[in-house]
Amino acid sequence: MTFAEQVPGLTVRYQRRTPLLQRLVEDVGVVLAGRGGARMLRILNVTLSRCTVLSQLMRVPLPPLETPRVLGVDDFALYGGTYGTLLVDATTRLPLTLWEGRDAEQLSRWLRAHPGVEVACRDGSLTYRQGITSGAPDAVQVSDRFHLWQGLSRRVQDVAAAHRGCLPAALPPVSETDPAPVEETAENTAADTRAGRHARRLFEAVHGLTRTGRSHSSVARELGLDRRTVRKYARARTWQEVMRRPPRKPSTLDPYLDYLQQRWDEGQHSAKVLHEELQTKGYLGHYQRVKMAVAPLRRGLPLDEPRERPPSPRESARWITTHPGRRSPHINDRLPRLLDHCPELRHAHDLVRRFAGMLDNRDAAPLPGWLDDLADSGLAPLAGLAGALHEDRHAVAQGITTPYNSGVNEGRITDVKLQKRLMAGRAGVPLLRHRVVLIAHLRRRYADRPTTSPR
Repeated sequence: MTFAEQVPGLTVRYQRRTPLLQRLVEDVGVVLAGRGGARMLRILNVTLSRCTVLSQLMRVPLPPLETPRVLGVDDFALYGGTYGTLLVDATTRLPLTLWEGRDAEQLSRWLRAHPGVEVACRDGSLTYRQGITSGAPDAVQVSDRFHLWQGLSRRVQDVAAAHRGCLPAALPPVSETDPAPVEETAENTAADTRAGRHARRLFEAVHGLTRTGRSHSSVARELGLDRRTVRKYARARTWQEVMRRPPRKPSTLDPYLDYLQQRWDEGQHSAKVLHEELQTKGYLGHYQRVKMAVAPLRRGLPLDEPRERPPSPRESARWITTHPGRRSPHINDRLPRLLDHCPELRHAHDLVRRFAGMLDNRDAAPLPGWLDDLADSGLAPLAGLAGALHEDRHAVAQGITTPYNSGVNEGRITDVKLQKRLMAGRAGVPLLRHRVVLIAHLRRRYADRPTTSPR
């Protein structure tokens, strides 16, 4: 059909779709991209290919970009080892643009082309610091509180890893009733196994080479092992540490272990009968678990009871960085033992709590003294962090005292990852930029639309 005159709101010159249908195609393309958009439109009786949906999407003009007063800058993983940069208006919480790479010159050019940024929120990246300094020298730079705390937590974890030998001190003292000879029997049994002999040979070979000052990489090449395996054996004090099984996790059978031991001592050695007896007492587990539980008793060994393992460096760092008021009784019982045994971790704990006090009180006055103490702590990971924070101390002070942060950036980066997954990671940067910017405005448009209450 040919219209001699255009009907407003119904027809548009040189278009095959009405404005309403065209807007529907564009919105579906923004939300679901190519394949998903084409499938949804097919349900709505609009037959278009995925390429046409993407073509219509890319024809949608981006909203006019207004220079924000508060700018958020952060990076995100684009694909493989390639990263991108996302700019967000921290006031309106809307994304502005994104591009591939995270170099300072590109950010500097954007800032010079859009003057007027007064506050720039970022992480501790030297690249973004240089880009903002060059492109917007009058802008106040704010180092994000979350990234500051995250960086300190990682350094505390490095300190805990360097003092790994202290971590077993966090466990409660061994009771005097625990049979030590049984432990020795278990170790002797492990030494007679094929795995035990193999572990002892590797332990002796690795330590024999590392004592001469050779690196882990050269030892790994000579022995034909992975470097991480060599590092594990080199850190072990005895070959039994390498063979030590991880502590067994608690199970539903644990409350019945005393009864199993009692019935075994009374002469009942049938796992099937023991399982039936436990079922009458409320045990709902499988027979196989009972059979495996009594297996050590048949070899003259005690029942394999759950044993608590020492905290890992990551767990120890989490204990130290957790607010004292939010620590569980389990942590409150074990952390003091660990700190009393290891002066280095106690020193790290005191430094962490001082920094947490600055964040809680929004007071950066103690920051210079804290940085000096951090540098003089004698702990290499913390001393390295002190150098980086001292160079960026003005932005760190702003991050402590001002309400600005990169929370908006992190939320938008989560949305970028969602859009990437919807397109199976095949979208180029222009398409990704188009969708990230448009979908945020689309959500805002429908969120601001008043809802009519049913009559």
